[in-house]
Amino acid sequence: MHSPADAALLLQAVMSVGRELELSQVLRRIVEAAVVVVDAEYGALGVVGEGTRLAQFLPVGVTGEQRSAIGPLPEGHGILGELIRHPRALRLAELSEHPSSHGFPPNHPPMHSFLGVPIRIDDEVFGNLYLTEKRGGRAFDAEDEVVLSTLAVAAGVAIENARVYTLTRDRQRWQEASNEIVAGLLSGADDARVLRMIVDRSSGILGADLAILALPARGSSVQVALASGPGAETQRGLTLPREGSFAGAALDAGEPVTSADIAHDPRAADGLRWKGFGPAVAVPMVTGHRTCGVLLLARAQGGPAFTDAEIAPLRTFAGQAALAMELTERRESAEQIALLEERDRIARDLHDLAIQRLFATGMTLQSVVRLVEQPEASERLVRAVDDLDETIKIIRSAIFDLRARDRAGQGLRVRIAKEIEQAARALGFQPSLRMGGLIDTDVPADVAEQVVAVLGEALSNVARHARATAVDVSLMVKGGRLALVVSDNGVGMPDSGVGMPEDGGSRSGLDNLARRAEKLGGELRLGAAAGGGTRLEWQVPLRQP
Repeated sequence: MHSPADAALLLQAVMSVGRELELSQVLRRIVEAAVVVVDAEYGALGVVGEGTRLAQFLPVGVTGEQRSAIGPLPEGHGILGELIRHPRALRLAELSEHPSSHGFPPNHPPMHSFLGVPIRIDDEVFGNLYLTEKRGGRAFDAEDEVVLSTLAVAAGVAIENARVYTLTRDRQRWQEASNEIVAGLLSGADDARVLRMIVDRSSGILGADLAILALPARGSSVQVALASGPGAETQRGLTLPREGSFAGAALDAGEPVTSADIAHDPRAADGLRWKGFGPAVAVPMVTGHRTCGVLLLARAQGGPAFTDAEIAPLRTFAGQAALAMELTERRESAEQIALLEERDRIARDLHDLAIQRLFATGMTLQSVVRLVEQPEASERLVRAVDDLDETIKIIRSAIFDLRARDRAGQGLRVRIAKEIEQAARALGFQPSLRMGGLIDTDVPADVAEQVVAVLGEALSNVARHARATAVDVSLMVKGGRLALVVSDNGVGMPDSGVGMPEDGGSRSGLDNLARRAEKLGGELRLGAAAGGGTRLEWQVPLRQP
């Protein structure tokens, strides 16, 4: 040691490093203490990742402006890679004279003297401490090397303690999250809420900046059903090709796939906005032999890579997500069967009880008409009999609706409800739905097809562009006309008078909705919704003019 003061400074540094339990704070403390004990102007800690790459790099002494000017953080080439390839102390009076030196990128501060030592945990090299520019223009000496090596030993112990603490804490958090998911499933919570819970908990436990849930879609594609984090609103509802997407790679592999830099990963050339993100992991949601979707997490550029210890519980959690989806589908099927059985019972009761009583009442009134002498009273009785006949026709129509079309699962009411449920995954919430009139009886098959398509397009536009938190859907059949209204509380209408950004996709989509209405002799109206947002009204006659 240079002096008793230096020894005291080293002891203080060792104690400060061992005081923290959060791994990120421990790493920051280590490099800050290293700069102080050897009197260096700059310092950094590099965490070794796959091969000779740096999974994480924490610099000290460089300002935020300098970091931005320098560009991407180093990946482990040059002198930094030398310590990864040969993990032993390295001391240089002049950096540029070493054979492995590649120079510095533009706008990098000048650095000459260098001292680097590895940080070991048992026999594993966790990372390296890099110090440059001994203050006063001096070179690092053997005493500095001993001091830094001593600090590196203490750092290894502190890192291992932080790892054990993190593992224990995260195990408890995963268990609590699992209990919450199971409780949600047993309570009959809707699938959107359970899936949102899974996305939020996994993202929170692993410290991800962006979390995405993608589901297999028609053809060779996947659709982003849920997204949480920076830029999530631009991701929701996107349909991506399975080949060439990071989520698709996990689906094809049937096991987790990782990336150290997803922004430049060829497997992620899928149209998602990955700028600013680095480490990522995509885990397939598997139950039995079926893959229901993919849970994708990404950290900001410069963040730590996802480790095997983190991916293992995430994989289990993704399996729970798949189980949640399967249980929800089975529950919905059971509810649908129960609903159809109940409708069949109602149809029988209407036919056997209500119609028979109405018919008997009508017959009684008809027999009374000829006994009434006053013309006005007789006329009223005839009108009452006609009303009863009309009521019987309406009930018979409803019975036909319940028994024939709803039982087959192809009624327009059922299809509209299914479209709403499917849209809830992309929106992240459940739209409200109101229906009225003889929808399954009076709407022709060709018009019903158009209605379902129009609703799907309208809800997709809301999911992609509106940034809404609530959507109201109304489908009414009255007076020989059908009116479909979709209102949201999103960003509202720009000057163009359209409640979506005026890009080619949304504009052509709206034109398509208008053409569908015109083809049936109807019209499309767009306007501002009450209280903000957009109101889309699609009206068509049920009988061609």
